Amino acid sequence: MTEPRVLLIDDEEEMRRSSAQALELVDLTVETFSSAEPVLELVGYAFDGVVVSDIRMPGMDGMTLLQRIREVDPEVPVILVTGHADVQLAVSAMRAGVYDFIEKPFAAQHLAAVIRRAMDRRSLVLENRRLRAVAGKRDDIEARLPGRTQVMVDLRYRLRAIGATDADTLIIGETGVGKEVVARALHDVSSRANRPFIAINCAALPENLIESELFGHEPGAFPGALRPRYGKFEHGRGGTILLDEIGSMPFDLQAKFLRVLQERVITRLGSNEQIPLDVRFIATSKVDLEAEVATGRFRADLFYRLNVATLRVPSLAQRQADIPLLFLQLVREAAARYSRNDIDVPPELITDIATRSWLGNVRELRNAADRLVLGLSPNPEDGTPEIGPQRLADRVASYERGLIASALAAHGGSLKPVYEQLGVSRKTLYEKMQKYGLDKYAHFDTS
Repeated sequence: MTEPRVLLIDDEEEMRRSSAQALELVDLTVETFSSAEPVLELVGYAFDGVVVSDIRMPGMDGMTLLQRIREVDPEVPVILVTGHADVQLAVSAMRAGVYDFIEKPFAAQHLAAVIRRAMDRRSLVLENRRLRAVAGKRDDIEARLPGRTQVMVDLRYRLRAIGATDADTLIIGETGVGKEVVARALHDVSSRANRPFIAINCAALPENLIESELFGHEPGAFPGALRPRYGKFEHGRGGTILLDEIGSMPFDLQAKFLRVLQERVITRLGSNEQIPLDVRFIATSKVDLEAEVATGRFRADLFYRLNVATLRVPSLAQRQADIPLLFLQLVREAAARYSRNDIDVPPELITDIATRSWLGNVRELRNAADRLVLGLSPNPEDGTPEIGPQRLADRVASYERGLIASALAAHGGSLKPVYEQLGVSRKTLYEKMQKYGLDKYAHFDTS
């Protein structure tokens, strides 16, 4: 495999040379170009690297280059460098699938950090393609679980690593974060992808029928049992069983389920015959199972048996910087679902969406996208969106405030990673926070 490289395009010679030197000082391999056209000859499906391009250039500009590259391979990371007044272009680039955009003037270390993350992503894409070529299956994890924050990168990495095994897995996360999406992704990247995926909501099963539903029964096992019946565990043989909200499973049934986990056999109600069970179990929980163990509502031995491979799905509050990109994707999906034309989402609305609290997480954000596509306000408490014309300076200020607020939220109020990510000095960050009335902790209030 060739060494990962950076294709750097800028029509300004001084900027091109200084950026390349800074990147080479941190051991990145850089090839520079004064125009975009030659780059298209180097970028292909097997290209192992990242493209960094200025947006405004004579001839082919950065946005056109992005579109042309995506026609060749939509998963090549393209980073666009924008001017301070290019807010609308930046939003358009997000909608077009840009990996990231950086505003001039930028810190070289910030650009290098973004490039390295993009390279890691590209390496994963190429590795997964090689694995799919061997396994003959499709992997679209990033499309299902989008996000560039580190918590989402880590989640996808762990999901791919765990998914390739047969390990039983516990998925923990708040309501609405997408735990079932993660579970289905685990199934689809596993060797069981072509076998059944059986989802069981433990909170919705009637307590008097739950054993029969899970284990099946023989005729005469209880009044009304006139014929033999497969349980859901048997239906899932060879595939994956999802036990949604396992914390709601009755305590006495937990012991029987523990035996299934350990011995991989089941016994139907009314029978003494053991039936081998070849399944993978995935359990989800919105509650802290360790706390449930402490209160005696959940078996400790079952918890420790499930807690071998664990995936924690972050809330939107933990990945606030992902909200603009995620919302735009949800809007596109909603437009396709409702057979509507693509919608131009104003930057000020994106800023508002990015800084709002989403207690219902992705589920609530998806509802907001649906409402927007249907011509309603994204906020159900409003009548119609109150988005009027604004001067460019006001739109830039609104967008800048939103970026800073999102970065503060993504880094938990810690200022050092914020000014490094934004490519500004500590003093500049303080001045802008004061200008926009931002407190590093105030926007975390979700009460």
